[in-house]
Amino acid sequence: MKSHFTRVLVLAAMSLGLVAVAGAAGAVHQTVAGPLVRPLISDWQYLGNSSTPPSQAACNAVGRRCFNPASMANSYNYAALHAAGNLGQGKTIAIIDSFGEQNIESDLQTFDQAFGLPDPPSFHVLCVQGCPPPSPPPPNNGTGLENHNLWDLEVALDVEWAHATAPLANILLVTTPTAETLGVQGFQQMMNAEQYVIDNHMADVITQSFGAGEGSFHSGFAALKQLRQAFVDAQANNVTVFASSGDGGTTNGYKEPVKNSDVIPYPSVIWPASDPLVTAVGGTYLCTNAVTGTSVDSASPPASCQNNPGVREVGWIDSGGGYSILFSRPSYETALPAGSSYTGTSAGAPGPNANMRGIPDIAYQASARTGVLVYMTEPDTTTSGVGCGGANPCSTGWYVVGGTSASSPQWAGIAAMADQIAGRDLGFINPALYQVATNPARYASDFHDVTVGCNQTTSIPGYCASPGWDAVTGLGTPNVANLIPDLIAATP
Repeated sequence: MKSHFTRVLVLAAMSLGLVAVAGAAGAVHQTVAGPLVRPLISDWQYLGNSSTPPSQAACNAVGRRCFNPASMANSYNYAALHAAGNLGQGKTIAIIDSFGEQNIESDLQTFDQAFGLPDPPSFHVLCVQGCPPPSPPPPNNGTGLENHNLWDLEVALDVEWAHATAPLANILLVTTPTAETLGVQGFQQMMNAEQYVIDNHMADVITQSFGAGEGSFHSGFAALKQLRQAFVDAQANNVTVFASSGDGGTTNGYKEPVKNSDVIPYPSVIWPASDPLVTAVGGTYLCTNAVTGTSVDSASPPASCQNNPGVREVGWIDSGGGYSILFSRPSYETALPAGSSYTGTSAGAPGPNANMRGIPDIAYQASARTGVLVYMTEPDTTTSGVGCGGANPCSTGWYVVGGTSASSPQWAGIAAMADQIAGRDLGFINPALYQVATNPARYASDFHDVTVGCNQTTSIPGYCASPGWDAVTGLGTPNVANLIPDLIAATP
């Protein structure tokens, strides 16, 4: 690629106050246990290894529609911003993921060439706590929650679509060396990595596509006090932080047992999305024309679009949403658009369970049934023979991918564009988002209000989309070219 690509190892154990033991390849292992960290990719379909991206006919044949960067730009109205030269230049997006993906440089180049995108001006991989080989191990009898193959696809999705949204923003992929035997320790490492990025002023925007049910933090807010210091410092340094709201609707798990964990028995949300200092991004089915992005297509798959004729977006059934048991309702959520369905309580939940923080704040395309195209080179995971020994996903080529993992990095790209247009970093944007949405004219202009779709996935009760804010899609999805000027005006 023409962009500047480097892989940097930073052993930041002392500055981050870790109790560390040196391991292979200089890895640093943290000794504090915590909830299991899950990548928030929930669905994908392999579409083949053609030299060109799959056609819509190929996507429709497997019951899906597939969006490319051009149709996505039209669907959310930022194509004109790109055409005017607003591509996020001068800004840096940090993407926090486990392990990394050993072929991400060449995979991004293949993605860019397929869609006529420029290389990012710089693309760095930062290993804050060691750089073990990211190649997937053979399948085993472990938890599967830190499956390298799935993290590989997560990394490819995050990098390619943050870049597609803001093509001239710098990309900083920040990886952590969490491993299967350290499954309960991964969260601290990820937050230490974010803290390092913020302390060293390395990014303007951060996106994170992972989380754990709030109920899995058994000591409650006390367990999060140190972990969330990165978000406190991000706000102080005008860094915008996004997080996927989750892919289980209102159903999440405890950390025990580690394998096949018990279900939290009430409607729940995940952290870090639930943190009031984070912008939580939920998900939709995007029912626009996947070839052009300029009109609603109610004829093509999936059924969620076909069953809602004329509707451009439907709340995704798996969109994480609901109410926190740890964080009270922040002041910016007290004024909501007309028709909003905020209740602030979760049936059967512990704690105050009244007037609590509601998520998501906003939404974006998430379902793999209306997913984005991703290119990934997946190496064999066996030392002999062909194939990955049963690991999944395990194919080189094109995938259509979904999850709120797709939503958060694209919003990060939007924020990078906004920062570039403003000539300054907008930083913590939640108050501004809600301020814009409480003006009826601006809300109608700047957001697509999603009013159809529910997020109940199990016997745990869910919520349904409504006018205004709801616990499936938040305030809705962005009309980017209209939203950015108002967002800039509403930030200090």
